[in-house]
Amino acid sequence: MMHYGGGRICPNRPDEQEDEDDVSALSRTSFLRVEQPRRGPFARTQYKVLDESGTLLALAAEPRDRTRIEHLKKVFPGKSELDARVVDLTDPEGEPLLVIAKQQGRLLTTLHDADGEPIGTINTERVARRYLLRDAAGAKLGEIAGDVPRRNFVVTDREGATVARVGKKFAGLATHLLTTADKYTVEIDDPVPEPLRTFAMVTAIVMDMTLHESKDLT
Repeated sequence: MMHYGGGRICPNRPDEQEDEDDVSALSRTSFLRVEQPRRGPFARTQYKVLDESGTLLALAAEPRDRTRIEHLKKVFPGKSELDARVVDLTDPEGEPLLVIAKQQGRLLTTLHDADGEPIGTINTERVARRYLLRDAAGAKLGEIAGDVPRRNFVVTDREGATVARVGKKFAGLATHLLTTADKYTVEIDDPVPEPLRTFAMVTAIVMDMTLHESKDLT
């Protein structure tokens, strides 16, 4: 289970005794809703993460501050202005939790903690169909498998057991073509060990950034 100290998700601290007062609400919630507000093609990438009742748990967005964006590009090199994305995942009060960095194209996304330390990578084996999850040392943690319509994804561990399911709701052709509004559900089969659980938690955001944000021009 991920630990939460000072507002930060710390997936790599398994030896500490769990304290429910210090555990993020995200790690206690097995059902998540991920919603991308309806917006035009030139707006920032952003998402809301909610629980089943609609309570806001986290926000993910590209930084507003251009200085912050340039700083992130230096920390996570290899980006282009066209289709690379770096988003900050924060709690509702704005306290940083994670950084999700999709590199140019669709082949690699990296996860980092709030201090920029690597958590692991999502490596594309076959676009929209198969992704390998690796920890910061490069060891395989599991996989993400997608269906042909690119709306349903299954996260498995290294033995092939399902640990999470992600589904994308089709909002209609006009919404799909003219805006970037998307909605996902994430069901996690807890308990799931870290850092695999963190990967499962952000799968909807990563798949949306990788497969559906190409209609978002910058």
